[in-house]
Amino acid sequence: MKRRDFVRACAAAAGGAALPTPSGAAALTARMYSRAKLVDARGDPLRAASLAAGRNYVFDYPYASTPCFLLRLRDRPATAVDLKTESGSIYRWEGGVGPGRDLVAYSAICAHKMTYPTKQVSFIGYRDDPSPAAGRGRVIACCSDRSVYDPAAGAKVVSGPAPQPLCTILLEHDPKADELHALGTFGGEMFAEFFRKYEFRLQLEQGPRARNAVEGTAVVRELETYSTQWAKC
Repeated sequence: MKRRDFVRACAAAAGGAALPTPSGAAALTARMYSRAKLVDARGDPLRAASLAAGRNYVFDYPYASTPCFLLRLRDRPATAVDLKTESGSIYRWEGGVGPGRDLVAYSAICAHKMTYPTKQVSFIGYRDDPSPAAGRGRVIACCSDRSVYDPAAGAKVVSGPAPQPLCTILLEHDPKADELHALGTFGGEMFAEFFRKYEFRLQLEQGPRARNAVEGTAVVRELETYSTQWAKC
């Protein structure tokens, strides 16, 4: 355990740490999935040091058809923040991993209408630069409904109609090998709703493998490679 830098939210949530909750609300715990090593397109282990700040990286997890963003924040170490799901459950996001605590990962399924990066086009992505939707930038912006999230604060909603933050993907960083693993999720999952809404599309594109759990490795690509087109706003 000492040789790895676990995201603190994983340890706290799995250990049953709780926050004060409103009446009738429950504190969330981590959901652990298969441990998957992040690799590049050649299948080689992805080194955390190779990730460029402010660039969109995408990998599928915890299912073969559920994309996630992997980001190195620019000059912004991610620090702890208390967050709440649409149902009122609360959780404490403990920040990023890595030496600078600037590596974060989130489900790329927008919390409003479940817009997500497809192989053809993505209407959601991290914007390092200013834009009408992204404001001064350094946010994840969805052009479908103008929902904006702050990746340095647990992907909390900055503006727009999204009712909750993007779901956190729990990461583990091995400082000796400089490798990254995905472990599970924390926050408001939307996978069940996602599969119901896009069942027909996913069946056409991927067949029965769309619901397969990611095991062993997860391939990381830049958004420009993952999707043929990135529709910015």
